[in-house]
Amino acid sequence: MPPTTPVRPVRPVRRALAAFVASAALLGAAAVPALASVPVTHVPVLSGYEDSARLGYQKAVAVRVLKGVFEQGDTGVVDRYVRPDYIQHNPLAPDGAETLKNLGKAVHQQFPDFAYDIKRVISEGDLVLVHSNVVATPGARGQAVVDIFRFQGGKIAEHWDVGQDVPATSANGNDMFSTESWPRTERPGPGWLTAYNKKLVVEAFDQLLVRKDLSAIDRYWGPEYHQHNPNIADGVEGVKSGLGGYFAAFPQLKVTPKRVIAEGDLVAVHSHYVNAPGERGQAIVDLFRVRGGKIVEHWDVIQDVPATSANDNGMF
Repeated sequence: MPPTTPVRPVRPVRRALAAFVASAALLGAAAVPALASVPVTHVPVLSGYEDSARLGYQKAVAVRVLKGVFEQGDTGVVDRYVRPDYIQHNPLAPDGAETLKNLGKAVHQQFPDFAYDIKRVISEGDLVLVHSNVVATPGARGQAVVDIFRFQGGKIAEHWDVGQDVPATSANGNDMFSTESWPRTERPGPGWLTAYNKKLVVEAFDQLLVRKDLSAIDRYWGPEYHQHNPNIADGVEGVKSGLGGYFAAFPQLKVTPKRVIAEGDLVAVHSHYVNAPGERGQAIVDLFRVRGGKIVEHWDVIQDVPATSANDNGMF
């Protein structure tokens, strides 16, 4: 969900890393990467051991590729796990696995202590979402990054991402990555909760952010609500005040969800927010945690949509 004031563009980053991930302290020739996607399609969630094993495999591969490429400069993981015709929606990167391989080598050479600190990973259908703190140099706050991967035939076929600088302060006292609701774990809850929680978040998101109806907060939000957007105060009253002010400032706001990814108690919505007609808008991933039938926690990553792109795939 958006901040109470428009997001400033992220500071420049190195063009090489911007080709695949958003990272806050890279070379100064480019802007941070953004997310994009193809038209939304529904992928049914299967049940049973085979589906659980497949989702686990997809999550393990996504983590292996991110850490192998950016922390180790390992181009072999790209050959093993990424399709040669890999589709890129990062607007600063051309398509293809070779781009990713070259990027990994450049990042590792110039930033040997580069860290992809993965906080939570969820998978549904053929999609994997990875929420991370990406830090190029030790001691930096880095960026909050969400990567989304689509798998085909056991390999990564497509990628979207969003990156946002981690600020020095927060209006709610929570950092952008911690888990504050009980139990304090980053792992998603049981798979049998996925369908129910996904339906709840889709309904809540539509009422609150698509239709701008603040009464959704009373219906779907839990009384002990934890906020990680650094510009919005904690708790239910914080989100009411923050979004109420945002809706008043941008009465023509249009929010278009592009895809929803859920596992257990975690549900992510990848959307295009446009504050006013004619603007390019922002790519935003909102990540919600549901406990006991209520939304109890929220993280997000926000990125301005740039004017140009190195590929022809669009950001959504």
